[in-house]
Amino acid sequence: MATLDLLNVKGEKIGTIELKDEVFAVEPNFDVMWRYVDMQLTNSRAGTASTKTRGEVAGGGRKPWPQKHTGRARQGSIRAPHWRHGGVAHGPKPRVFYKRLNKKMKRLALKSALSLRLKEGNLVVVDELKFERAKTRDLREVLKNLGLVESKVLIVLPKKESEYENVKISGRNIPGVKVIIADNPGSEKVTIDGLNVYDILNHDKLVLIQGTVQKIEEVLG
Repeated sequence: MATLDLLNVKGEKIGTIELKDEVFAVEPNFDVMWRYVDMQLTNSRAGTASTKTRGEVAGGGRKPWPQKHTGRARQGSIRAPHWRHGGVAHGPKPRVFYKRLNKKMKRLALKSALSLRLKEGNLVVVDELKFERAKTRDLREVLKNLGLVESKVLIVLPKKESEYENVKISGRNIPGVKVIIADNPGSEKVTIDGLNVYDILNHDKLVLIQGTVQKIEEVLG
């Protein structure tokens, strides 16, 4: 098993934590990670872009001038695509953007992303991170203690609790910092971010809570 220093919010080493090799030490599969990110970005598209065709633009019902004997090119409507204020040819229409991956590929992509961050030395594990109230200054102090002030950081909290949600709120106004909640132990699944490959790869540093590591190993191990 890989061993990593376990830190507290003051940046002090308080012990070590063992990480399962089958989750944090697999050979990164870049193809599967690309497929996962492509799926995430595709599914996040609204698909609401819409343009009007020549049949949907108002006006243009009458033929602008006779077909012959005017010396001008024949025209059928002033709302044809080549006319100013005319319809759009081959423009976007509302559609559903959707891709999917099977569970095996999703699990492999997550393991690959986690293993990549550990291999790079960009994985930090903290014993606990909870705030009684949301304060940006408190989270800035924690990041300073961990030496992550100048880094693009992703913090993953284990579950939906008020003290963890305060941490998430505290990170909203810090540039380059994103705080997500990995799981909701209750029946209500609203406002849960979920651990995902895009966020892991889109940030230079990954900060996990000890409880988050246990949850990840439980699900992916």
